[in-house]
Amino acid sequence: MKKLEINKAHSLGLGGVAIGTAFEDIGDERAESILEQAWDLGIRYFDTSPWYGLTRSERRFGAFLRKKPREEFLFSTKVGRLFNPVEQSEVPPTMWENPLNFDFKHDYSADAVKRSIEASLERTGLDSIDIVFVHDLSEDQVGDRYDYHLEIAKKGAFKILSDYRSQGIIKAWGIGVNKIKPILDCIEAADPDICLSATQYSILEHEEAVDRLLPAVRKHGVKLVSGAGYNSGFIAGRERYNYKPHIPKGMEKKRDKIAKIAKSHGTDIIAAAIHFVLATKEFAAIIPGASKPEQVADNVRAWKSEIPKAFWKELKKEGLIYEKAEIE
Repeated sequence: MKKLEINKAHSLGLGGVAIGTAFEDIGDERAESILEQAWDLGIRYFDTSPWYGLTRSERRFGAFLRKKPREEFLFSTKVGRLFNPVEQSEVPPTMWENPLNFDFKHDYSADAVKRSIEASLERTGLDSIDIVFVHDLSEDQVGDRYDYHLEIAKKGAFKILSDYRSQGIIKAWGIGVNKIKPILDCIEAADPDICLSATQYSILEHEEAVDRLLPAVRKHGVKLVSGAGYNSGFIAGRERYNYKPHIPKGMEKKRDKIAKIAKSHGTDIIAAAIHFVLATKEFAAIIPGASKPEQVADNVRAWKSEIPKAFWKELKKEGLIYEKAEIE
């Protein structure tokens, strides 16, 4: 397998959280129409995880993508949880509206990673995975067992994924988390190529990432993929922020002010959110999800649009984005 190459064609991808029924019970037909719209509009990077919908999202992505020429798209999925079939009454409570009948456990050992990759290939029907992210190895997901799981991952997941990369089984690997510290820990302990950073870098909230995350990945030559670049829909007007119903104080006012300034410059906050992330050299891609085809079309329109330099200058002047943020 060739080494990973993320070019401009891959800089806007499609994330699989919504297709995994995170916010509403999306049926198979609508899921396929979302994926079809993405493909028809030129999206060629698709990211999912067996966690999304307790394997539902991964199966849906696979059912669609295995009908496409494999060399034409980039595919990433995740490891870190193992799934066991159970009766419907035994499915644990999760964020998914309509998950499949599985229970799960966190496991970052080498054996678990091998089993997880094999299961993902079987579920998707694909013959390869381009990028594997070690998923949710973070205190917000595993709690006070973070250090325990990290030590297992250092000897297990990190080593086996580097080995798989050297063998050409995968093109690249990294960690996919909602916090900064696990990415820094992974970089210090191993040699990842690309990490998925969710909820830590958006036009609304990015100061800590600018100061801590970006210098570290730059130093080690690690690229980033942006997950939740819209703060899980909040930027688009949803009543949630980073997957939770609580909206941080002052954030609605900040969002609305940016949206108003964007309009005055002939653009909109969706386009601004995408271009803000991709203006930073360390971010190779952004992967917003979609719960309907129209959202995919809006993302592509925003991605292809141009943002006036005067807009960014006004945001900095108003103190709405960090003075150290890279915007050109």
